[in-house]
Amino acid sequence: MVNNIHAAVAANISELKKNPMGTVAAGKGFPVAILNRNKPAFYCVPANVYEAMLDRLEDQDLQAIADARAEQALHKIALEEL
Repeated sequence: MVNNIHAAVAANISELKKNPMGTVAAGKGFPVAILNRNKPAFYCVPANVYEAMLDRLEDQDLQAIADARAEQALHKIALEEL
């Protein structure tokens, strides 16, 4: 069975256990595929990359909400009514 690896750098779990920070650093800011028996087990990403991914996912969720509300009727309300 062929496995796609979505990272330019890959390391096995033994390498990760020996030198976790060195393994992450080998990715030079990009994800590192961690292999178990030559199959991707998980991807190790630097904290700033993970945070950026979460921000983009949140932006997509907010855009979906905005798109869903775009068709709703507008109601004018005076400031005093609030």
